[in-house]
Amino acid sequence: MKKYQLGLVACFMLLTPLFLFAQQPQQSPPLDETAKWREAYETRLKSDTGWLTVSGLFWLHPGENTLGSAAESVVQLPAEAAPAQVGTLRLEGKKVTLLPKESVSLKVNGKAPAEMELHADITGKPDVLTLGSLTFFVIERGERVGVRLKDLNSKARREFKGLHWYPVQPNFRLEAKFVPYNPPKTVPITNVLGDVSDEKVAGYVEFKIKGKTCRLDALEEDGGLFLIFRDSTAGKGTYPAGRFLNTEAPKDGKVWLDFNRAHNPPCAYTEFATCPLPPAQNRLKVAIPAGEKSTH
Repeated sequence: MKKYQLGLVACFMLLTPLFLFAQQPQQSPPLDETAKWREAYETRLKSDTGWLTVSGLFWLHPGENTLGSAAESVVQLPAEAAPAQVGTLRLEGKKVTLLPKESVSLKVNGKAPAEMELHADITGKPDVLTLGSLTFFVIERGERVGVRLKDLNSKARREFKGLHWYPVQPNFRLEAKFVPYNPPKTVPITNVLGDVSDEKVAGYVEFKIKGKTCRLDALEEDGGLFLIFRDSTAGKGTYPAGRFLNTEAPKDGKVWLDFNRAHNPPCAYTEFATCPLPPAQNRLKVAIPAGEKSTH
């Protein structure tokens, strides 16, 4: 889920090379590695940069957008952490210019700012503004431009009680066939805002659960595969919109799918995320009662 801190566009980039089918199966990873993976996943979620700190999302309108804790601010910061007026964000097309208020201890990338253009998250290196416990940056989603706010003292982080998982089950760790698309294939991906973007798909994975053959389109992320899927447990124990699953890179046309590591999208932890939804072909009619349960 990792690259969803940068939004939908940053999740899907490179195409996978062509893989040949294996003559020998890969070695199955030990079960205790999944338990350690779950611990590390929760640690990242609770960290200073985790999704539990996300506490606001503000869409900008063309022209001047006020920034501060005043009630009329377009980008409204918490009163206990920010002065009434911090500055202004000017939106022209998709260009955002910061006009900081003097005498406010605002920093951009660790330095006191002057008037400057702010780079959005889709560049891969957004300009990060900090003010005490707050950090915020510009995001682009479809035709919209906004500001995502993080707060080290957010309510979600303070009140977090821990994640809920199904017990680790060996039968939900499966060796799947990976078939690359040649030529590459593009599929429409819709996010929770209703924005649709065409994303390149590396290929598909094919596997069996309870005797039923299943297929999932796979995007490429961090050198491995990234799956957005929904199964029949959605809304009946798992997050209703679907879940994510990351894998290592396929080898010799095979890849391990460990559904014990299936995890919720950021939308399960904050209402201010812009998660992608599973495409129609990734909505399975089988139950996969493995991995993370619904948080709420």
